[in-house]
Amino acid sequence: MTESTKDDHKALKTRTKLVYAGRRPSEQFGFVNTPVYRGSTVLFPSYHDLVTRNAPFTYGTSGSPTTKALTDAWTELCGAAGAALAPTGLAAITLALLTAVKAGDHILVTDSIYRPSRIFCDGVLARLGVETAYFDPLIGAGIEQLIRPNTSVIFLETPGSQSFELPDVPAIFAIARAKGICAILDNTWATPLFFPPHERGADMAIEAGTKYLSGHSDLLLGLISATAEWLPRLSATADAFAMCPGPEDVFLALRGLRTLELRLREAQAQGLAMARWLEGRPEIAAVLHPALPSCPGHALWKRDFYGSTGLFSVLLNPFPQKAVAAMLDGLELFGMGFSWGGFESLVIPFDCRAYRTATPWSPPGPALRFNIGLEDVEDLKADLERGFERLRAAS
Repeated sequence: MTESTKDDHKALKTRTKLVYAGRRPSEQFGFVNTPVYRGSTVLFPSYHDLVTRNAPFTYGTSGSPTTKALTDAWTELCGAAGAALAPTGLAAITLALLTAVKAGDHILVTDSIYRPSRIFCDGVLARLGVETAYFDPLIGAGIEQLIRPNTSVIFLETPGSQSFELPDVPAIFAIARAKGICAILDNTWATPLFFPPHERGADMAIEAGTKYLSGHSDLLLGLISATAEWLPRLSATADAFAMCPGPEDVFLALRGLRTLELRLREAQAQGLAMARWLEGRPEIAAVLHPALPSCPGHALWKRDFYGSTGLFSVLLNPFPQKAVAAMLDGLELFGMGFSWGGFESLVIPFDCRAYRTATPWSPPGPALRFNIGLEDVEDLKADLERGFERLRAAS
């Protein structure tokens, strides 16, 4: 068997690329998977090699064959010039932002951003002299009116965290490029398989590998891909911070990568089946799933995305908090936890009113976010049906 290269993969479908990207069996004594390389010290064969750093790897924090396999594969899948790793999704967000900002800068951040991103901007970046302004995620080309001479970043998430607004990413990022502003995208929901971030205008794209790349709720990881223009700055920032993930987590991410498309397609089918069923429930005021024609932003989803996943939200009709608690506490198949993208179904209540600043969040009743796992859909429906009975009985 001839070992394929990145150039050989260009004509391949994504499903096939996922099997081969980043793999070099000839460098691993013929073993299919790149093993876990644990270590800090790297030995050099000579004085000259040491002082000139003449080696593919020089120290544990600068990478290993395991991390290179993942960054090579991720670069290929994202259509990027290169990629960097971080120990968590939030660490990837902070690394991307710190790559692009300096004291005195102004940045524009969508009001629907992941809340820990907002906390970082309002806390750490503010202390460093960076001003953050939040904007309506549906602003589209109107973003141009908010740009200042010192605006250095426009930061989007698609769809919006919890509230699932779909911004017009190409329109917003086209303006960023025209103005010389760094365009950063949190692309965790869709992954590059369902939303190619750099084709849509992102200079840097962030993925929480903790979610679908892992698929098993057993690792923490962040990835940042970058264009040729931004890769040198990203690499320099990553080297300076040395926020390297653990080798076992990188290995597990590589293993998850091989089945990523298969799991995403199943997550899409499972999520849509549950979203459509919930849309017909009398307890539900709205289902916030971009792939549903009834969801605001569906036209943008249809234009820009190649698929959807198993994460979405619902807005309940008015019910008291005690009724929602009764519903959730008795669920058997839906766990309550803050992550998603794994094989198990999850649900959490949420309320954006405490932190949305640019746009009002006024749902008719309580809001719930669902991650639909790989259980049988009929079992999940039955579990929620019993939950809705408790919801009504406690109202």
